[in-house]
Amino acid sequence: MACPTSFSLKIPCSSANIGPGFDVIGLALSLHLELQITIDTSKSSSQQPLNCVITYEDRSNSVEKIDLDPEVNLITRVALYVLRCHDQRAFPAETHVHIVNPIPLGRGLGSSGTAVVAGVMLGNEVGRLGLSKERMLDYCLMIERHPDNVAASLFGGFVGTYLNELKPEDVARKEIPLSEVLPAPAGGVDTGKRPPEPPIGIGHYRKFQWAKEIKAIAIIPDFVVPTANARSVLPTSYSRADVVYNLQRAALLPAALGSSPPDPDMIYLAMQDKVHQPYRQTLIPGLTEILQSMNPRTQPGLLGICLSGAGPTILALATDNFEEIADRIIARFASNNITCQWKLLEPAQAGATIQY
Repeated sequence: MACPTSFSLKIPCSSANIGPGFDVIGLALSLHLELQITIDTSKSSSQQPLNCVITYEDRSNSVEKIDLDPEVNLITRVALYVLRCHDQRAFPAETHVHIVNPIPLGRGLGSSGTAVVAGVMLGNEVGRLGLSKERMLDYCLMIERHPDNVAASLFGGFVGTYLNELKPEDVARKEIPLSEVLPAPAGGVDTGKRPPEPPIGIGHYRKFQWAKEIKAIAIIPDFVVPTANARSVLPTSYSRADVVYNLQRAALLPAALGSSPPDPDMIYLAMQDKVHQPYRQTLIPGLTEILQSMNPRTQPGLLGICLSGAGPTILALATDNFEEIADRIIARFASNNITCQWKLLEPAQAGATIQY
């Protein structure tokens, strides 16, 4: 069966952690990365590297640049990893991948996880591999080890996730370095000829209910917090009291956000955190004041507020007064000479989709 000559992929962005759910809970949101793929089936060969041309349309207002070399671009590198696990060395000749991206990069909205999901789906489709979404999650987790982002983008909605303990024989290949899909000399002449496939069932997810009244306000500051920096400020160990504090709230959060009508007091309390937000306040001017000054009693319509992923985006869950809530948070950032944009988003329940 011939590969479709044209199709598109849409992958929602994600917000991870959602208060106490550090590295566990994720939410897919209605801001979608889109890939428009065309394949010229009349050609049996191509002059392009790896038979692929990438074009990019930036709708995110990001200043960061995207590399359009298919050997370097994250989406196509991940696709190549998937293809090479199935003895396919390159894209079909000639493949054109047009990327339309409205997701701000490095802002805590899961842009890299979304790109990984896009890459796995792209490889699956052009390679005609027939992988299930559950199996595609394993491939995603060989590149991106945080299941909350990729599971939300892949499956959609409000999800809880976990990683399995790897068997001893799998520990050595716990992560696939992206050099596996790079050409020589970065990975060596033979590197990537047949990279190791992921073990089956690395990670798992469960979708939670989401109350229809709740929308997400994403306030996106105009600066980047690299995930590596955000993780470096976290402690290597926590007190028992702080762990119990987060477990208590994380256990209540899915029920609180899935109940209609929403209970503002319960949601606000269930979104408190002592594992990552207190330590990241040094990276995000105004974060402490925002988290402490806004609650359902001081701001009508607000349910809860948290850092989105590693930040600096702030996620405010609300049922009403969306613009007023956004304006208050933007004003707090402005007092620290930081400009912001904001978006009113909803859960993207369908997850990653393909259209022919």
